[in-house]
Amino acid sequence: ESKKNDLPSGDAKSAKSAERGSTAWGQAAFGFGGLLFALHSMCSDSAIIGRWSWDGYPSTGPQPVPWGGLVISALAAGFSAGHRIELTTGMLWWGVAAVGAGLITFVSGWTGFGGGIVLAIYLGSVTRSILRVVSRCPPGRTLAAGIMWYNVLVLAHVWVVAYEFVPGGPILRERTWVVMAATMASLYAGVRAARASLAPRGSGSGGRQAVPAKHGARSIVWAAVGLGWAAMLMRLPAASRTPTPFHPEERLMTSAIWTVHFDLDNDMWLAENKIIQTVRDLQVDVMGFLESDTERIIMGGRDWTQRVAEELNYYVDYGPSPRKHTWGCAMISKFHIKRSTHHLLPSPVGELACAIHATLDVFGREVDVIVSHNGQHENLLDRRLQTTELARVMRESPNPFIFTGYVVTKPRKEIYNILYSGGRIHDIEPRDGDRWCQYIGFRGVKRTGYARISRGTITDTEIQAAKFQVPAPGENVTDWTPSYARVKEDHYPEAYRFPTVFRGKGVRGHYYHVFNEPLYYD
Repeated sequence: ESKKNDLPSGDAKSAKSAERGSTAWGQAAFGFGGLLFALHSMCSDSAIIGRWSWDGYPSTGPQPVPWGGLVISALAAGFSAGHRIELTTGMLWWGVAAVGAGLITFVSGWTGFGGGIVLAIYLGSVTRSILRVVSRCPPGRTLAAGIMWYNVLVLAHVWVVAYEFVPGGPILRERTWVVMAATMASLYAGVRAARASLAPRGSGSGGRQAVPAKHGARSIVWAAVGLGWAAMLMRLPAASRTPTPFHPEERLMTSAIWTVHFDLDNDMWLAENKIIQTVRDLQVDVMGFLESDTERIIMGGRDWTQRVAEELNYYVDYGPSPRKHTWGCAMISKFHIKRSTHHLLPSPVGELACAIHATLDVFGREVDVIVSHNGQHENLLDRRLQTTELARVMRESPNPFIFTGYVVTKPRKEIYNILYSGGRIHDIEPRDGDRWCQYIGFRGVKRTGYARISRGTITDTEIQAAKFQVPAPGENVTDWTPSYARVKEDHYPEAYRFPTVFRGKGVRGHYYHVFNEPLYYD
């Protein structure tokens, strides 16, 4: 005791601080794990918070370009305030962040995005304090427990959507709010440990004397923010261009569907370069991508649809946000998306199915499109309910309609009949009996061609594509019955034909298969 009293006052304060940090190592570990998870899951890509708040057209939230720059700025603002320990480790500041976390978890649009920005500022502001208190704790057990808790949160972050395929999945089924609540509770534990260990007592300085601000470091952080905004502004012209359909003179619309399995190829490398090349070669006007949500830790926390849309000049609808607990469905379009609705289809048994119902301005006429992904073969009740809901949406629409989706059925079986008869749409090719997953249907447009293109090295699912001629405004073809009489390719001018690059052995493993060539109709 006498030795402690003989220590200089500064050393005595440091010793007491270290003792407090050592005593609170468990709280510090939880805070460290929660901080790592929050930064990784919400801020590792500038588009994540925006995609969490996205809910369709007319634009209900910020686009990644340029508004992703606000996320970068928010983190920097938080880092810049990190030296104010009394403020950043206080209960009031944590409560503000908790409100922001609630908004981004439950609310769509700019309000939800604003909540995400508040959360990002908070995460940046507490990083310094949590890392400093961790540094004063026993390193082995503190870091081990923190990393273990981080991994628990990552697994929970997966369980909320993968519940059908993992042990104990129903416990966290569609409960992103539980994961967010656990994260915020972890951060609270961490900042309370930091406050007890680091914040000076009786000093009116707000913590500034205890942890002086390093202006050089802040300058570097804000220089990085400036570079981020510069990158956003450089990308803005490409992201703001007005797309142009491929064949406006003929009023042609080429639609396609492709299950891309999270933008990974068969060797688990990113596939977006190959996807971009294939979409460009196919000259598709509207395309649906299934299993497309990659804004999760296990999928790399990235928005590959941004790049496809910017490089190939498309509008893009990301589909249901990552907080909606689906594997994702996205749509790119050369036509203006007037409005779109994201559907979470009835799924009482298995994984949550998703759909995009979009209304496009196609040569001055409204045309509706559905991109959907139904549930697994094992869950017949889910597939019945999901398909019944899709049929209702199509049946109640007064517009010409094109369906492109993943249905999981054989032709002319129960689910097939619910979709086509209940939705009042026509099958693209009723004689095509070699189908199981993907289907195309239509109503109120003239089908001129249909093709099936092999997957190449991307995923295990082919591309299905169809060409339609859209009637002029005022022309009523709702009750028009299509002809299934096939004609030769030279029946149509060049603009109506599918690309020749996929004939024979094709290119990059993509070639016309099943029929070995496109089919054309009278």
